[in-house]
Amino acid sequence: MTNQEQINRRRTFAIISHPDAGKTTLTEKFLLYGGAIQSAGSVKGKASDRHAVSDWMEIEKKRGISITSSVMQFEYDGYCINILDTPGHQDFSEDTYRTLMAADSAVMVIDAAKGIEPQTRKLFKVCAMRDIPIFTFINKMDREARDPFDLLDELETEFGIATYPITWPIGCGLRFKGVYHREHKKIISYADAHRGRERLSSIDCDITDTDTLDRLIGEEERAELVEQVELLDGAGVDFDLEAVRHGKLSPVFFGSALNNFGIETFLECFLRMTTAPLPRKTDGDTVYPSDDRFSAFVFKIQANMNKAHRDRIAFMRICSGRVERGETYYHVQGGRELKLSQPQQMMAQERSVIDEAYAGDIIGVFDPGIFSIGDTVCDRSMRVQFEGIPTFAPEIFVEVEQIDSMKRKQFAKGMNQIAQEGAIRIFCEPGSGLERVYVGVVGELQLDVLESRMKNEYNVEYRKYPQPYQYIKRVPNGVNPADLKLYEVKWVQDFRDGNYLLFPTPWHINYTLEHNEGLTLEEYGSVEE
Repeated sequence: MTNQEQINRRRTFAIISHPDAGKTTLTEKFLLYGGAIQSAGSVKGKASDRHAVSDWMEIEKKRGISITSSVMQFEYDGYCINILDTPGHQDFSEDTYRTLMAADSAVMVIDAAKGIEPQTRKLFKVCAMRDIPIFTFINKMDREARDPFDLLDELETEFGIATYPITWPIGCGLRFKGVYHREHKKIISYADAHRGRERLSSIDCDITDTDTLDRLIGEEERAELVEQVELLDGAGVDFDLEAVRHGKLSPVFFGSALNNFGIETFLECFLRMTTAPLPRKTDGDTVYPSDDRFSAFVFKIQANMNKAHRDRIAFMRICSGRVERGETYYHVQGGRELKLSQPQQMMAQERSVIDEAYAGDIIGVFDPGIFSIGDTVCDRSMRVQFEGIPTFAPEIFVEVEQIDSMKRKQFAKGMNQIAQEGAIRIFCEPGSGLERVYVGVVGELQLDVLESRMKNEYNVEYRKYPQPYQYIKRVPNGVNPADLKLYEVKWVQDFRDGNYLLFPTPWHINYTLEHNEGLTLEEYGSVEE
């Protein structure tokens, strides 16, 4: 198979949703249908239950929520699929935003009873900015749900995007009988006992076949279905694949991820409608997947994914060409050549060394501490730098103090490694070493994650003291903060010795600017929530 044929069969997509909409459950069922796992785990359940593959952190298993993005690759029906399962909770938005930068399309999961929720709205805007296909899976139809027309209207009104239901639900909750496939003109019947134990066989049935419909779903449900489908056909928009591929039209599917219903239909349609790997913009040009020269960017760094290794992995999205094991490439930001001796294929926390990977794939690379989020690795003849990765400014700050001074080395290692991952910000008071450590986060739950990880991964416990600061600004290079006139402002440095000021209120920011003539302060991040 040629490089181009390999690239054409790649599909790389992120799954996004508000917490509890069923995103991780849907991911598990995709893996089940692809043969990547033998049985699907539960997101929430008893201690003896098997947990979801993508939720591998101890705190994820205990809380029943996704905290970090996971990457899973598997084969299905001739396609090589890279799934990016993202956290739904708003406290981990930054991880999700970065992961979306590595995706070519997005699957938006919506709870049929709740409709669009705040986090779904934020994530959709990121997808829309990137002009990528957005597919909608309306989940939990086996429970009581809102009227499907209301859900579609909300999608179109909130997001300004047209919708086209590929499947249409027949009832909901206890009255849920299945879905009607509008494109294939088939009924796919729902049975609570199914739960994915065998492939569901659809039944050919035109919407005008009254006798067959009455036998399959009942006379009352048939009359309602016929009326609804006629309304969709008469008043709805026409299906336009080009509009789908530019994020202007969202194909909609209905089902139940927990009961494996509608998943296979969705997956088959999605793979056919979505795109192969897309071109990527650089600082001055566009890189196309078909370019034979290898290029990739780092969108995530994660330490201690495997307790047996205790190493750090940089996640790279391949943008063009092919990476080969043992070849030497160029690290643009580091200004040095490096040998990728063990590129790895990911299945959540599990990984295996591979000989090659292609544009569209996500690979893991051992990071000895040289990579940062957004770095480019490429063929020595390219020297490209891809668009920046979103960065959020922390809004919550605490001071942390280790309890056992004998574990100073473990404390330093943990704080440094977690700081390099880029989601939780670690700062020190200048000249204090690790005696005065400050942690900055976007959401409170990140503090729980840090505490859990330091205890489980580094065997370190600490006390934390809330701080009054809510704003952070970067001090430009060449300005010594020690020379500034500051009032109730904290001067801190990150692990790269960058200088920052922490402010309690906007008044303190204005005071600093007014009393230090000519001073300009830089924004910490590129994304403000």
